[in-house]
Amino acid sequence: MTAIEKTTTVTRTPLSPFGEVVTAPHGDGDLRAIPPATLEEWTIAAKVLVLRGFPLLSTEDLVSYCEGWGEILTWDFGAVLDLVIMDEPKNYLFSRSDVPFHWDGAFAKQAPRYFLFQCVQAPPVGGGGETVFSDTTEVIRRAGDDLRRDWGSVDVTYRTDKLAYYGGQVTASLLATHSETGETIMRYGEPLDPAVYQNPVFLTVDGVAPQDADAFMTDLRDRLHDAEVCYHHEWRDGDIVIVDNQALLHGRNAFRGDSSRHLQRIQIL
Repeated sequence: MTAIEKTTTVTRTPLSPFGEVVTAPHGDGDLRAIPPATLEEWTIAAKVLVLRGFPLLSTEDLVSYCEGWGEILTWDFGAVLDLVIMDEPKNYLFSRSDVPFHWDGAFAKQAPRYFLFQCVQAPPVGGGGETVFSDTTEVIRRAGDDLRRDWGSVDVTYRTDKLAYYGGQVTASLLATHSETGETIMRYGEPLDPAVYQNPVFLTVDGVAPQDADAFMTDLRDRLHDAEVCYHHEWRDGDIVIVDNQALLHGRNAFRGDSSRHLQRIQIL
């Protein structure tokens, strides 16, 4: 048990293969009772932090609390994005399809260090829509020296139509450095096939021979999706999930049937 200031006592339980659940046992926790510096420390250590037993905050209170942590990434729609399933979505994020691995903010002015979800409504049990996280620091550790050296010379250019606040063209090095831990991390977004996804994303890989690019991306896909480096989060109503957007890539499993979900997301620079 861990005491947070004087108002909340929590239980911290590890997840597998990484992550941690922080539970307010009586359901009366207050996110605002946890100093942002403490929350950041826990998130860096766990990579995914799941808080349960903490009533959801209003969007205004959520923004106010997160501003104590760092600058908030603000979009045309504001600071908080409502991720809901739509019958006629203009973006696959609002559809019932899966979402391939990516990092938040690839097409933004600056990628956030962390992002936070509030789960207003979870899918029914067995309804799919799990968020999947891949620990790129572990993927890199598992690669041999030669492969890590090869990855260090790779740049990837991403192109997609700009719709509303999302899209355009950006080039990123495959490997980067975590701003808080100094670890080597991976920045990668999986390609989106135009035959499958509404908003296809096309990749150009520099630093790999053109004839080897497909094999390179297939090998990377297999490594990122290895069960030993991935955590699948099954949502519950009221979950608050904080994510290290540098160490991890994330995506989503497809929904099953007509199941739905409502998350609110805020991003911290």
